[in-house]
Amino acid sequence: MQLVYWLLFAVLIVGDQTLKYYVTTNIATMSVHDFIPGIVSITHITNTGAAWSMLEGKMLFFYIVTIIAVVVLVYLFIKADKKDYLYRFSLIFLLAGTMGNAIDRFTRHYVVDMFNLDFINFPIFNLADTYITIGVIFIIASLIIQLAGEKNNK
Repeated sequence: MQLVYWLLFAVLIVGDQTLKYYVTTNIATMSVHDFIPGIVSITHITNTGAAWSMLEGKMLFFYIVTIIAVVVLVYLFIKADKKDYLYRFSLIFLLAGTMGNAIDRFTRHYVVDMFNLDFINFPIFNLADTYITIGVIFIIASLIIQLAGEKNNK
């Protein structure tokens, strides 16, 4: 079963990096292309910060936080109950998202973002960011399931 998690991790990283490569080689920076009209467009931007360009240019900070996050996520994954599948999947999604953006930060010194939600004022994001969001949703669901199980056992 361990292999399934690491295969998923690899697929997620390859997907993120492949999409970023496609965007950087085929779409000019700051150009907008309809993807799903009125919902999502592809806008190639580079980001040296976090969401909404917070902490823009603070690369040393991001390097340190990234290294700490990767170490903590790997540790939590190793220590996690082997039968807590949802929690372990959440950690893999969080790790893949963290690593996807880390690859950009360490190799390009910025993160490639491309998904622009046209119906709301929201930061342009990338596939790695969606992995992090999915990981957070899974971890919340895992906690709710765990708490419900503890409540039923009382």
